[in-house]
Amino acid sequence: MNPLLLLLAIMPGLIISFAVFRVDKYEREPLVPLILCFVIGAVATVPAVAIERWAISGMGAPPYNPGQSLLLAFGVLALTEEFVKFILLLVLAYPYKFFNEPLDGIVYAVLIAMGFATWENVAYADRFGLQTVLLRSLTAVPAHLTFAIVQGYFAGLAKFEPARQSRLLAYGLGLAVLLHGVYDLLILQNWSKWLVVLGTVALYMSLFFCGSLIRHHLEHSPFRKEKQLQNN
Repeated sequence: MNPLLLLLAIMPGLIISFAVFRVDKYEREPLVPLILCFVIGAVATVPAVAIERWAISGMGAPPYNPGQSLLLAFGVLALTEEFVKFILLLVLAYPYKFFNEPLDGIVYAVLIAMGFATWENVAYADRFGLQTVLLRSLTAVPAHLTFAIVQGYFAGLAKFEPARQSRLLAYGLGLAVLLHGVYDLLILQNWSKWLVVLGTVALYMSLFFCGSLIRHHLEHSPFRKEKQLQNN
């Protein structure tokens, strides 16, 4: 692969990963778990894609009817990818002491998602070239960021609310699958080009909303007052 093309494929995920690391300004995470989440998130695309291909093979050849499109978007793509990332979050970060404030749910979920999206980008770059990589940098990568913030927000709540832990984790996963499924359906359907535009607009509106989720966890960080005292 062309080195420049490879660089363009991996840069969006790395830039977003660095940005979310910087956002965690009151108690930043150790680098080793962050790198591990990114790398294993990338590797996890292999079994996820294998599951998706197996499921799609049973649906016949496209174009798909509306029912098949719904199944593909929600039951195959969204459910598989969000469940894989959810399991990685529970295994790689959630149980450990370094996950010590609600914002950490977002941080680790985003690192996993950016690893996942980066590996996807490299695969698409190898098959389809520059135009697809540039398009995905403005669509698929921000989409994975959105789903990760939603899932990570509720994981952060669940970690510190044991009485509601299971419900919050399930809600975060379910909402991520729902958003992912709606986005995929609007982007992949072949009924109207305007629905693709709607999907893209909805994505960036969701990103704006996700900013409020990050701010909420920052404002309620247990390390906020401590950091402010150090700076005064």
